Amino acid sequence: MPRVLVLLVRLALAVGSGLLLAASFEPVGLPWLLPFAVAGFFLSVRGARSRVGFVVGLAFGISFYFTHIVWMRSSVGADAWVGLAGVEALFYAALGAILPPLSRLPLWPLWVAAAWSTMEFVRSAWPFSGMPWGRLAYAVIDTPVAPSMAYVGATGVSFGLALLGALLTWLLVARRGRHLLGVAGIVAVLAAIAVADVRPWRAGETGHLQVAAVQGNVPGPGNDVLYDHRQVTRNHAEATMKLAGDVRAGTAKAPDFVLWPENSTAVDPFEDGADNAAIVSAVQSAGVPVVVGGMVNGDATHVYNQGIVWDPATGPGQRYTKHHPVPFGEYIPFRDILNGWNFGRLAIIGRDMVAGTSKDPITVAGTKVADAICFDVAYDDVLDDQVARGARLVTVQTSNATFIFTHQIEQQFAITRLRAIETGRYVVVASTNGLSGVIAPDGHVVAKAQPRTTTVLDEQVGLLDALTPAVRMGAWPGRALSVVTIVGLVLAALTRRRRRSVGPAPQHDVPDAPDAPDAPDQEMSLT
Repeated sequence: MPRVLVLLVRLALAVGSGLLLAASFEPVGLPWLLPFAVAGFFLSVRGARSRVGFVVGLAFGISFYFTHIVWMRSSVGADAWVGLAGVEALFYAALGAILPPLSRLPLWPLWVAAAWSTMEFVRSAWPFSGMPWGRLAYAVIDTPVAPSMAYVGATGVSFGLALLGALLTWLLVARRGRHLLGVAGIVAVLAAIAVADVRPWRAGETGHLQVAAVQGNVPGPGNDVLYDHRQVTRNHAEATMKLAGDVRAGTAKAPDFVLWPENSTAVDPFEDGADNAAIVSAVQSAGVPVVVGGMVNGDATHVYNQGIVWDPATGPGQRYTKHHPVPFGEYIPFRDILNGWNFGRLAIIGRDMVAGTSKDPITVAGTKVADAICFDVAYDDVLDDQVARGARLVTVQTSNATFIFTHQIEQQFAITRLRAIETGRYVVVASTNGLSGVIAPDGHVVAKAQPRTTTVLDEQVGLLDALTPAVRMGAWPGRALSVVTIVGLVLAALTRRRRRSVGPAPQHDVPDAPDAPDAPDQEMSLT
């Protein structure tokens, strides 16, 4: 087959597989496509040289990631969409470059699945703070795979799904009579999933709280909290005071604390008199702590995105600061170097948001609470660190108004539900205008507000102390799989060097290994 035609076939398979993977997530939401999409990608680079694998991997990454986060095009801007999706596609290109040598090792499905998980682990933390969106694990809510999150976390679930895809590839390419090991591997993965589904992680509740999540709504077009930011704050204050009135009238249960969303005040609530007065009135009326989402001034060039525990007796106290501000969305990397290029995002973002560093939970109504702000919920470190340090409940403060007319809000809510399973905690979500909700430790939705409405979710939630295996392991699965991938690449390089020094073996000496793919012929390479 001509080399150009082979390359075109590879590219077509990669693009189709990338689109299948995108369809596994919201808004299409067909997670059963996941292993087939991964298998298609592995097959598209099988037998290729690394430079061909890079090109094919880039095609896969472009078709998947540009589709997966297409919501950025209409909500943030085409420039941000192209820039972010382009950077993330390069990770799949790098993966495509290292898969061919790894696929020549014995038991290659294990090596390539580890490489996939390592790629996700790295791109979730780098460059800057990384971008976890699109991890395989984030598509499995409402499937039998979801309970596995409590045992092995997002990294472990992604590894299992990638391994399943690799084993499916093995069945397609294995020599005659050599499929038994691949079938056994698939059965083992499915059995592990079934065990977690039949025996999900459970722990007894050690207490209860009544928590009210306020979704105050956003005036005007609904996708811009700055359109009338003072009305946004008034909406949340008025909804809280109405709840207080209902409690006094006996038509609502008294909350132990109230949760407001990110950007419930878009100006510094300590310096702005109007917003401060609205918050104080709401807190005094409620008579319980209110966790306010506010933008707090640092200096002339820096700002903090914080969840502030506002007590009716002692005023503002403990704070959680957002750990993962969005580069080119909430701060400008290398601003000193780019200074003077006053256009686009550089002109819009006048001050850089400072990342928080504390790993300790905040204390609200006498209870340790793990807080996360917006995209923080997609990162492994934020909630796991706080839960490991004693948090008995999880709260998520998010604005999401920018994305309210897109499917980003469904993707984020799915990730949040998976975090409830992974941490083994109730999760209370407050959004400015959607999606707000209360989620149980098994991921099911206890209550949810309709987008673009003013709603108060006043629900009793359980408190838990036990730690899931996933929280106990923390980042170690990702680190371990990264080491496995590095070892695999070293072994592949040594094996290639040995073959070159020894020369081709006689035909009768070549082992008929079931786990070694056929050597590529010349027309399978791009020179």
